[in-house]
Amino acid sequence: MKVAAKPNPEIAGHNMSSRRVLGSARPNGAAAGTELSIAALFTILWEALADVLGTAATATLLRRAARRAAPRSPELNELAISREKLEYRYTLPPAWAGGAEGTPLALRELVAELRPLLVELTGPVVVRRLERIPELRKRGVISSQDEEP
Repeated sequence: MKVAAKPNPEIAGHNMSSRRVLGSARPNGAAAGTELSIAALFTILWEALADVLGTAATATLLRRAARRAAPRSPELNELAISREKLEYRYTLPPAWAGGAEGTPLALRELVAELRPLLVELTGPVVVRRLERIPELRKRGVISSQDEEP
């Protein structure tokens, strides 16, 4: 699923320019109690990282984390992040488009591989920022940990 220019993570395609800000990808008009799709959760993760690190570093770190997590979650092989001119685009696995209940395993594995990379580069700063995002905590994508890897 290719993600389009304006942020609606429930549709295919996202164009990730460096001008995007955290929170703009949250779906509008979602019914109360409706679970966000994995695509929406990924967009929230992307924008939180890009807000602090920039899109180039975000793309690099997410590619590396996906490659490391793919043996445990093969659907991450379908995650593609590329640069087109000055903007980054990502293509998400088709299974991520629909609403999913519970903890999305592939996204949790991705973040598990991302965490040590972030700690190595930024100390606990960025990880703590991600831990404060309610959508990611609620779905178990990231949890608060006292000890850092």
